[in-house]
Amino acid sequence: MSSYLILKTLHILSSVVLVGVGFGSAFYLFCTNRSRSVEAQAVVARFVVLADWIFTTPAAILQPLTGIALLQMAGWQFDTPWIVWSMALYLVAGICWLPVVWLQIRMRRMAEQAAARKEALPARYWRYARWWERLGYPAFACMVVVYFLMVNKPAL
Repeated sequence: MSSYLILKTLHILSSVVLVGVGFGSAFYLFCTNRSRSVEAQAVVARFVVLADWIFTTPAAILQPLTGIALLQMAGWQFDTPWIVWSMALYLVAGICWLPVVWLQIRMRRMAEQAAARKEALPARYWRYARWWERLGYPAFACMVVVYFLMVNKPAL
């Protein structure tokens, strides 16, 4: 197997991990927040943060590294429109994702403290949850368009 195909496989697998774990963990925290069960929110928030560190972060780092290497190996130009759009949208998704990580770490702490004290979550948790959700929508939309661009390589 060629190094190009190995790198391409790694690129595809890391994209699946990035979007799949991101969407899956967001879905579980989104649903758990609606349950209003502080104990469940503490557990799910802890695992969402853990999943981001173990899976999402390494995949987010691998994506541009393998993508750039694949571009060079395949002879694509960096100023090709679908590539420019893909990189720009990936950057927008990342700009949304960084505050999401910060928010969910704080949400985890608040949920764990509230669960330990058998208290309701503070209003700040719910403000953070709204921002966490609002930032997630454009990040996922950007990634869906990036998938489309990568698969179809349209002449823009």
